[in-house]
Amino acid sequence: MTIKVALHHRTHYAFDRPIGLSPHEVRLRPASHCRTPIESYSLKVKPAKHFLNWQQDPYGNWVARLVFPEKARELEITVDLVADMTVINPFDFFVDASAERFPFAYTSENARELAPYLELVPETPRLKAWVQKARERFLGKSITTIDFLVAVNHMVRGDVDYLIRMEQGILTPEQTLEQGKGSCRDSAWLLVQILRYMGVAARFASGYLIQLKADVKALDGPSGAEKDFTDLHAWCEAYLPGAGWIGLDADSLANGRAPLANWLMLSGMLRRSP
Repeated sequence: MTIKVALHHRTHYAFDRPIGLSPHEVRLRPASHCRTPIESYSLKVKPAKHFLNWQQDPYGNWVARLVFPEKARELEITVDLVADMTVINPFDFFVDASAERFPFAYTSENARELAPYLELVPETPRLKAWVQKARERFLGKSITTIDFLVAVNHMVRGDVDYLIRMEQGILTPEQTLEQGKGSCRDSAWLLVQILRYMGVAARFASGYLIQLKADVKALDGPSGAEKDFTDLHAWCEAYLPGAGWIGLDADSLANGRAPLANWLMLSGMLRRSP
């Protein structure tokens, strides 16, 4: 038996005088490939006089483009959705034999298709040292690819403390490593670049995170959220031949979640880079 949850997300701005509103692009609709079934979705906008066009970007994400022809004293964007919280086993996938152990090589066809997800930021001192440490630890050793991904995820979590950061934008990997702390989007982008430097195609993803308090505490491992919880969240996804895109949450240990994040999110706003 599954649980249905209703999410209500309201963003409201009030101004002391009528102002002109520039066109807005709103990325708050779960992507078509979201594993959690979405039973209903609505996007409501004020002022009432506006034009809304649904578009899809090059990565298949839904984008609502809003144009406001008149000045207004408020802007309100409200998302309502109903999700079927079906239990999903994050380890329920098949890895092709060619990629069962790390390191592995993509086929020429895969490598061509995944080229945007293998692009690297410039190598900086702390990032270079971190990647070198990972290479010394894993290259030349016998390790499965899944164990490698989970271990790297744990390493990032150990080096980067989680914090809520209200400033806009995403820190560079160098800034995140220098500070030793960052928001979910900062650690996610760091993990994306580390995996790319290790030869694994990875992408930055964000969306809604919904966690429900468990009826019974876990006998082994974290029990999860202490209360029902919803927020916007960011994570990393790595591409494995045979399995496809596998989610990894670098903040998992801080928040009592499993390191593989496929089951967590209503995926949306996937993009190649911040």
